[in-house]
Amino acid sequence: MGQEARYLSEQQLLVTLIVKIALMVVLATMLVRYHRFRNLLISEHRPWPMRLFFAFGLGLPVAVGVVARLLLNYKALDLTLEGAFLAGLITGPWAGALTGVLIGAPGFIAKEWGALPFAVGCGFAAGGLREACSKEAIWKFSPLVFGDLHKYAWQVIRSFRVDWQIPLLLLPISLEFIRQVVGHRWQGRLFYIDGQTTFQYAMVFLSTVLCIATPIKIWNNARIEHRLHEQEKLLMRARIDALSHQINPHFLFNTLASISSLVRTKPETARMLILKLSNMLRRRLRQQDHFIPLREELASVDEYLDIEVIRFGAQLQVEKDISPDTLDVPVPSMILQPLVENSVKHGIAPKVGGGRILIRTTREDDHLVIEIHDNGLGMSDDRLQNALTGGIGLSNVDERLRVVYGTQCSVRLTSAPGQGTVARIDIPLAVPEERAAS
Repeated sequence: MGQEARYLSEQQLLVTLIVKIALMVVLATMLVRYHRFRNLLISEHRPWPMRLFFAFGLGLPVAVGVVARLLLNYKALDLTLEGAFLAGLITGPWAGALTGVLIGAPGFIAKEWGALPFAVGCGFAAGGLREACSKEAIWKFSPLVFGDLHKYAWQVIRSFRVDWQIPLLLLPISLEFIRQVVGHRWQGRLFYIDGQTTFQYAMVFLSTVLCIATPIKIWNNARIEHRLHEQEKLLMRARIDALSHQINPHFLFNTLASISSLVRTKPETARMLILKLSNMLRRRLRQQDHFIPLREELASVDEYLDIEVIRFGAQLQVEKDISPDTLDVPVPSMILQPLVENSVKHGIAPKVGGGRILIRTTREDDHLVIEIHDNGLGMSDDRLQNALTGGIGLSNVDERLRVVYGTQCSVRLTSAPGQGTVARIDIPLAVPEERAAS
């Protein structure tokens, strides 16, 4: 199939080039939506299966465009140079050459004999440039490169140092120049978009550069987005770690204070409490996850309550109303013990005659509801307003819930003087993505 309708009017040419750039933008945007494709962009060390995925993922749509151009004779559908060049620039010379084979084959079959070697050459040349230059320089290549040309020129004059943006710009221009020369010399043997004036030729060369620089800009934005997301996850994990490390010494100091009060009066009881405390600490040291099943969190609370029951004796009664369908729900570790400890320390301990603590769990819609009831001294309205900010235990639990689940998840307290306090938390059943990073 020959080179029909060689010349376009200036308006037709500009529309064709704009459509060409738009098609490349659409293709780049569609590809970056695939998780596997984004993973390929993030890592510079790509095994061959990932390179082949890129070669076929980019090469096949571009090859379909070449076929459509041959059938419809609409020049904007042909992205041979740009597709092969991008494949080589992102994945290396051999994957670029393979993409060139996929893209150049339809034209070669249609007797455009230069299509296949030219496409393979574009992929290989871009891959060679990738091997030579800095990988970060590739990702800095963007449509804005033209605005910085004066800086690169001054850099060459002042320090005789060539920025990699110059070769990245000159190579696609050189390949387009070769295509124009070959296409003029051997009509019908290699597809190209011809021009009649200097302006039209300038627009052809400009469109070639933009069809390469724009997808790189789109893909680099996706890389930056992914890195920011990863940094947010690391920051969240660091905050959760810091809060977890804060609650452990807080719990330890309070428990040691309880034991110290019994050392002289009840040494055997104090000895038993120290053994139980050591068992608790061993359990906590072995437990590294930020999320654990509710049954394990309840077991940890039981160990703490064993210590307090020994300390208070019959004055402290513990009841549980645990729904069986809640036991396997994942919850943040060390989320209940501070709430129970707060009930014992501030509700039951100061009350004459002791008291009772009730731990209740239920499922409501898509949430796990945990309630800690005590019939202790209770709190006034003024004290209740400052309860989540005045101490380490409750404020720590409240902040961890907000960090992990968002502002809608927090500790809610209700209390009345002389009647007791209820601490309630609603935890979503769906574990947040950050659990995978813990």
